[in-house]
Amino acid sequence: MIECFFDCSSPWTWLGFRNLRKLAAELGEPVAWKPVLVGGIFNTVNPSVYESRKQGVPAKQAYLKKDLADWARHEGVDIRFPPSIFPVNSVKAMRACCWLLTQPGGAARMEAFAEAVFSAYWTQDRDIAQDAELADIATGQGIDAAALLAAIATPEVKALLKANVDEVIARGGFGSPTFFVGGDDMYFGNDRLPLVRAAVLRQRAG
Repeated sequence: MIECFFDCSSPWTWLGFRNLRKLAAELGEPVAWKPVLVGGIFNTVNPSVYESRKQGVPAKQAYLKKDLADWARHEGVDIRFPPSIFPVNSVKAMRACCWLLTQPGGAARMEAFAEAVFSAYWTQDRDIAQDAELADIATGQGIDAAALLAAIATPEVKALLKANVDEVIARGGFGSPTFFVGGDDMYFGNDRLPLVRAAVLRQRAG
């Protein structure tokens, strides 16, 4: 009933990813995880994101940083805006998530890996675009790093990620995290999860 399109390059997505897992456990609902490359979404349907980064309203930009810090504190997550690498190229990490979903242990292994990727980038300021960093993260999760790096270079895994990007755009998505309940009921952002919860309960009642 719940789908989540996500990219580890977004701090708001980390909050949404964690909170959706809690919500899904509370409701007893599995999540269909759909790793995406949010840059591909922005390039196609939401290029205004890049302009806002270059010429954003200073007062709004300052508030957004405060808002993120407030949410991180509220959720007990150590989010530090990366001082050295932003934005990061997350394509390999997201291909890895796609591949893990096809492996034994599927969603559970992918969730643990993605959580480690989020932490590596948003807490430890590690460059998740680098093979060595992804290999180290994989090894720490008990994943065969060589197999992962080989898989993410294959046309099949590249196609999985592209298909997810194309799908979320076709369904009206414009960023990460994007949630769907019951097929076509879309919600965007970590702060919409109370509405996701209500939508799930409505679907059940209906």
